[in-house]
Amino acid sequence: MPNNYLNMVGLAYRARKCSLGEETIVKDIQQRRAKLVLLASDTGPATRKKITDKCKTYEIPFRIVDDRETLSNAIGKTQRVAIAILDGGFAAKIKSLLG
Repeated sequence: MPNNYLNMVGLAYRARKCSLGEETIVKDIQQRRAKLVLLASDTGPATRKKITDKCKTYEIPFRIVDDRETLSNAIGKTQRVAIAILDGGFAAKIKSLLG
């Protein structure tokens, strides 16, 4: 059950409704394109602080989710610590699956 949100992340990624990489995500938060930011539970403290602070400043919801391996596997990439969801529909669905 808890992994259903990963399927949605994968779908959002394939639909090109995600952004990856710290700099890109920060930019998408600042431009309010990000609707939801998912952070791996094993994100380093500096990166975690930078992204969560930006989310709070721009009032973008974020969730701490599984480890980076699990998150990366959902989109078929390696070593991704954060994913921004750029689509309101996907973001709402993922939030509801995360509870």
